[in-house]
Amino acid sequence: MEQLDILVFGAHPDDAEIGMGGTIAKHTSIGYKVGICDLTQAEMSSNGTVELRQQEAAQASAVLGLSMRSCLRLPDRGLRLAKEHIDPIVAMIRTYRPRLVFAPYWEDRHPDHVMCSKLVEEAVFNAKLRKYMPELSAWQVEQTMFYYINDVHNVSLMINISEESELKEKALRAYSSQFNVAATSDGVATPLTNGYIERVQARDSLLAQSKGWQYAEGFTVKGPYPITTL
Repeated sequence: MEQLDILVFGAHPDDAEIGMGGTIAKHTSIGYKVGICDLTQAEMSSNGTVELRQQEAAQASAVLGLSMRSCLRLPDRGLRLAKEHIDPIVAMIRTYRPRLVFAPYWEDRHPDHVMCSKLVEEAVFNAKLRKYMPELSAWQVEQTMFYYINDVHNVSLMINISEESELKEKALRAYSSQFNVAATSDGVATPLTNGYIERVQARDSLLAQSKGWQYAEGFTVKGPYPITTL
């Protein structure tokens, strides 16, 4: 397996794109190896099917230049802080040995996003324990960072994605079943089909305003973020 620089976890296909699609595109464009791991197939989504969602995820992955994308097929709306849900995430971290791991911010109106955040934190900790799942070599991630999906609080790091905003939009629009009620014959109106992409863009624009940028994505960490030099 190819070692990754960055491994992004999301509860559903499209979570990572919503929260940090521009940041992913920025880093793949300069040669970083970036992967996404979706915990579920989003089988409980009101629109689309699992098969269609996987096709859309593949299209978005190509837009963003990902090195890999996987799905653990854990139960949508059934994520639990349990060993059987933590261990597959540990295995992903040990298999791809990323320097940085990203997870959703720990407060969000969608319970799956919150549980994904907790599961990833547990897995990052367990991944460094030599005697835990000893069949896979232990790996210590340098830093766990948190991205925002719905609500933004306590941003401590911003990344300028002004040049990558069009790629982010293209990746999001790959999920036509989620953001376009007319994309499928049996589509129903949801908050996602009511200008959601435009609201994400407005959020990114508002965040960037204080720096005079066009668009930015926000992140935070728990504890100090270590650097060697400024």
